[in-house]
Amino acid sequence: MPDESPPMTLVPSQPTPAPSRRRLLTGLAAAALALPAALRAQGRITLKVSHFVAPTHRLQSDLLLPWAKDIETRTQGAVTVQISAANSALGQAQNQLDQCLNGVVDVAYGLCGLPRGRMARSMLIELPFMAATAEAGSRTLWNLYPRLLGDDYKGLKPLLLMTHNAGGLHTRGKVEHPADLRGLRIRTPSPTVSLLLSALGAIPVGMPPTQLYENLDKGVIDGAATTWDAVHSFRLDEVVRHHLDARFFTAAFWFGINQRRFDALPADVRAAIEAASGEALLKRVQPMWDSWDDGGRAAARARGSQVLLPDAALQAEWRNAAAPLLDGALAEFQKEGVANAREIHGAMLREIARLSKG
Repeated sequence: MPDESPPMTLVPSQPTPAPSRRRLLTGLAAAALALPAALRAQGRITLKVSHFVAPTHRLQSDLLLPWAKDIETRTQGAVTVQISAANSALGQAQNQLDQCLNGVVDVAYGLCGLPRGRMARSMLIELPFMAATAEAGSRTLWNLYPRLLGDDYKGLKPLLLMTHNAGGLHTRGKVEHPADLRGLRIRTPSPTVSLLLSALGAIPVGMPPTQLYENLDKGVIDGAATTWDAVHSFRLDEVVRHHLDARFFTAAFWFGINQRRFDALPADVRAAIEAASGEALLKRVQPMWDSWDDGGRAAARARGSQVLLPDAALQAEWRNAAAPLLDGALAEFQKEGVANAREIHGAMLREIARLSKG
């Protein structure tokens, strides 16, 4: 780090300090130089971070808190991170993007699908049977972001783009084949999953995960398309008895900082944020999601519930049921303003295939 203190000027007419005073001055000068440039220049910096899940969710403990600690360590305490979760006024999922862009918070973690249509390019990865793993989905988004997805993130500097491991169906009654969905009210996490559910005769019901337990318990809905993590995090193992690990959809998430705020930070703070983000976070995504999902599977099995992992024939049956939707779905993306939707979709498939071979 360059020395930002002014050059020393020798004044021969001044008396030489006593040895003890010299040692004191030397120590003070060394201490000042050891401080980060940000702290010397403008005092402590607070980064306000918001997200939309409970503070007890492992997203906070496994991703956001370690990231915050990394930033604080790299800046030697000059930067502190203040996190607001779903139990705060800043915790609404649909508000994460706008409150970050408008400077209400500096950094946010949100869903690409909320508000709808704002990050449509990235949502192409949510089409059925795209990325099976969090690693493939997350790196595909990250690798394609500079060339094909940049318009989704105007005003933001992405710190991590992420998907979860592909999700399945968790239902009160048994669902094994696509035809079993007819007439069932199924919670949907995204418009793309809604397309598939509707085509298979189900009734998609939009609903945040925090409302799943009550609505499943009361029979308002018959099941949910969601992740294994949600089974544990939202105690769904208590209200559903059948779990089809179909791995047919994923959701896209973003974690980013307001670009203007980032650009205004001192250079050493910007460097610390970049070093703690991107690749440093990407390498943690797969083990993190695997750990979260393992908790859901364990909770379901502990209840004696049915956990069905489709064999090749059943998986092909679900893929074949979803295949006719693709052309119409891509046309819808084009109507919504993604003129090169087919190009992006093709690039995503190639990148997922490349990563899967690696």
